Amino acid sequence: MAVLAVQHIRRMRGGAQGQLMLGADGHVYVVKFQNNPQHMRVLANEFLASRLAAAAGLTAPEAALVEVSSWLVENTPELEIDLGRTRVRCQAGLQFGSRFVGGLMPGQVVDYLPEEQMAEVRNLGEFAGILALDKWTGNANGRQAVFARRQRERRYRAVFIDYGYCFHAGEWRFEDLPLRGVYYRNDVYREIRGWESFEPWLTRLETMAAETVWAAASEIPPEWYGGDLSDMEALVEKLLARRSRIRELIEGFGRSDRGPFPKWVGMGKNVEEEGWKEDRWGTNMGRVN
Repeated sequence: MAVLAVQHIRRMRGGAQGQLMLGADGHVYVVKFQNNPQHMRVLANEFLASRLAAAAGLTAPEAALVEVSSWLVENTPELEIDLGRTRVRCQAGLQFGSRFVGGLMPGQVVDYLPEEQMAEVRNLGEFAGILALDKWTGNANGRQAVFARRQRERRYRAVFIDYGYCFHAGEWRFEDLPLRGVYYRNDVYREIRGWESFEPWLTRLETMAAETVWAAASEIPPEWYGGDLSDMEALVEKLLARRSRIRELIEGFGRSDRGPFPKWVGMGKNVEEEGWKEDRWGTNMGRVN
């Protein structure tokens, strides 16, 4: 069932121009609207990829359908989309909602950690798992993550956000390039020593039941992809067929000039490489949940 949005909180950064909103269930959501500037299908992408990540046991925000009423849009001036030369009102109806990481507690969520703290992230190994998911789903953007901790905790955990450019955003095709869908910092991959470093997530993705993928796709409102069920069916069929290619796609990244796996004997150059910068790989560090 959809969660009813009851209050607007603030606008979020990012190309989809999401809005932070309070749901009637008491939780806070980053809401992306059907008429966002990127593409209507990014809502479907977010929902499907988020559900697949959760099914694989990866740390991702809970995905939800969020109902935004016409009354709330009409009575909230901030609910608008900036199209450059013009602005339009956010579209009422069913939108995609991602549970806001950390809630509204200040100082518990960051989008950057220095190297020494990054090495202590509780679930650093999951960067291997999310890499497998991003390669499987053809994420055309850089991998985004934020880091959260509870009060009185010292160590952070990574939470993987923003799946809108999986399946190549609105195009629903797969363009497999080595540096697509990867995190901008090599240090998250430094301890990968072989295929065992990708477990248990890789096996869960490769053996994920077709029924699990179809069930996630069936929950997506048809208006998020133009109502053409054949397009959704074709996407799921391609996705299921790609399960056997995940390792090949990871190897493509591993053998790239970036040298992300220095401790994996036989993969790439097997050397430590430092200084990979954000702008070189076309990703950004901003929180775009």
